[in-house]
Amino acid sequence: MAGDTRSRTEPAATEAELACPIAPVVDIVFSRWTTPILWTLHTHGRQRFVELERRIGTITPKVLTQRLRQLERDGLVVRTYHPEVPPRVEYEISGLGRSLAPLFAHLAEWADTHLGEVERARQAYDDTP
Repeated sequence: MAGDTRSRTEPAATEAELACPIAPVVDIVFSRWTTPILWTLHTHGRQRFVELERRIGTITPKVLTQRLRQLERDGLVVRTYHPEVPPRVEYEISGLGRSLAPLFAHLAEWADTHLGEVERARQAYDDTP
């Protein structure tokens, strides 16, 4: 198409991406378990699967395995296999994953400042007949 600056190998933007250009980032970073996994790895550093599972608490081993594989695929987590007996696997946040730290810091600040307002708004809404 005339005026299209995308390369032939770059996929066309979806309607959702055109409507909200951060939608793909939200899908990657804010899926159900991604944020707690990244937060835990960022806060506590390199960890084995069982340590990560224990720190997150309510996640099932199956879901943690799936999310870690996806985060590794997305380049946000690095998996290191140590060929020893018994084998040892460790996970750590990658440089790309660490680049999200300012975003998480802003969100934590927003939460501290505004979650009380959100709760009051919900209460007011729920109390309305």
